[in-house]
Amino acid sequence: MIISMFEKIRRELQKWVESVLKDVPGGIGERFRYFYFRNKFACCGCGVTIPAGCIFNGCSNIHLGDTIGFGISTQLYASGSGEEFLKIGSRVFFNSNVMINADQGGRIQIGNDVLIGPNVVIRSSNHKFGDRTVPIHYQGHTSGKIIVDDDVWIGANVVILPGVKIGKGAIIGAGAVVTKNVSPYSIAVGVPAKEAGLR
Repeated sequence: MIISMFEKIRRELQKWVESVLKDVPGGIGERFRYFYFRNKFACCGCGVTIPAGCIFNGCSNIHLGDTIGFGISTQLYASGSGEEFLKIGSRVFFNSNVMINADQGGRIQIGNDVLIGPNVVIRSSNHKFGDRTVPIHYQGHTSGKIIVDDDVWIGANVVILPGVKIGKGAIIGAGAVVTKNVSPYSIAVGVPAKEAGLR
């Protein structure tokens, strides 16, 4: 019981530190965040920029390559059942307010040289909803895998759902909802996203 009490206090203090650190402005804030989080991630390369407002949960399941530029208020999630995995390659750049969510057993892999526009949501688990007698909130999740290959450009306000692979060099047009695989070097647009040609 004493150990669990100390663990609760440690977790609470960690939340306070991360809450304060999240909003420290400027270059000093970016450096503080990098030095704080780099040892919490499963792997963290050099040249990772973490601006104000970023949120990271499940850091021990998050693998980061080199030269990653997170946008303001980027959110990475990889906690829950213990099967979670989030890997981001090198030279990946995020715009503001991007959410990459591998919670609840999800697995997400993002390759190298990927550009991700503002307000993008990549989520590898969804709520179950098959039993009408039980509220959706209590039915658990169905997890899946998402792969974004190298040299992909994901436009603003895109949603990528579980079970999808986006091929090398593809472009996902703004506002698309990706529910099926996208071929290499193709341009996918619409809701649901469909391939509309090659780049």
